[in-house]
Amino acid sequence: MDRCKVGVVGVGHLGQAHARLLASLPNVELVGVVDTNSAQADIVAARHATRVFDHHCDLADRIDAACIVTPTVFHHTIAKDFLTRGLPVLVEKPLALNLDEANDLVELANRNNAILQVGHIERFNPAFEELRTKPINPKFIEAERHGMFTGRSTDIGAVMDLMIHDLDLLLDLVGQPVEDVQALGMTVFGRHEDMASARLRFAGGCIAHLTASRMSPMPKRKMRIWAPEGYAGLDFCDKRLTLVQPSPELRLYGLNTRGLTASERQQLPSEIFKQHLQTQEMTFDSGGDQLMRELEDFVRCVQNRSTPRVTGEAGRDAISVASRIIDSLNRHAWNGQSPGPFGPADVPPPLGPLFDAPLPEFEPQRAAA
Repeated sequence: MDRCKVGVVGVGHLGQAHARLLASLPNVELVGVVDTNSAQADIVAARHATRVFDHHCDLADRIDAACIVTPTVFHHTIAKDFLTRGLPVLVEKPLALNLDEANDLVELANRNNAILQVGHIERFNPAFEELRTKPINPKFIEAERHGMFTGRSTDIGAVMDLMIHDLDLLLDLVGQPVEDVQALGMTVFGRHEDMASARLRFAGGCIAHLTASRMSPMPKRKMRIWAPEGYAGLDFCDKRLTLVQPSPELRLYGLNTRGLTASERQQLPSEIFKQHLQTQEMTFDSGGDQLMRELEDFVRCVQNRSTPRVTGEAGRDAISVASRIIDSLNRHAWNGQSPGPFGPADVPPPLGPLFDAPLPEFEPQRAAA
């Protein structure tokens, strides 16, 4: 089979990784890269023995598929140009800046019979992949996705930047539409919300609570799932899955403590996870590079004309719920009533400092030219 000819549009922090991995695949020819930062594009192209193109449309007649790894604000315009030509595209998450743009891309892909894949990379986390092989009917889910402020993705807020990962996973796990959304968020660094909390109620009875923050000193990407089958805990950073299920005896008869001696009662906590709650923990150290597996899936779909794991429709659905969360947090009344402060940028004034700290030296920022 001929090698798949791929171009990468956007070779910043993540786009560099796309170019590097694609160039290493034996069934791929990295035809070229595009970036508004020409010096950056030159470095990446030289590193992988490929060409720099001035505009993404210059790639169109030379490639079989494209990866779009630009800031979100450009996703729609660039993907539209490729999809109109019937070219397959992998668009990094989120698929688009808003639901209208996402719907347009899905419609274009369907109309032109073009593959549209969305870069929701956690679908390729081996811990999540293992969970999807299990018979589980989630009824309560907690998801936390916290990280440091990197200065990237400032064209979107924490919901579209971070929480959208977990929204995609929840929609895939629960398989039901979201019926109700309640959310709040707070702007810390400016422009968009930098932390957000949302409560979702799904048709079918599942409740989910999600938090996302890009102002945390340490990364945290965890999900906890309670279901009739038991409990599942996911640590996406460590690629670890913990499963807990009640023993058959516990399901049938419950835990009867009335006949226990004082000594047996004292030992009960240490015996719970040995006799009554069966536990299995799996760590996937050899799970491989998730981005590599995502790109391999994309190339395989392009060559075989098959359906990607994360379709344009899935990316669109995640944006639909994210948009409802953003609408809710924009309407959130901090004092519980109107008039009063509302939305992520208009929070109540602080009562005072949480602790005394020396004041840093302050130099006023110059206005942008």
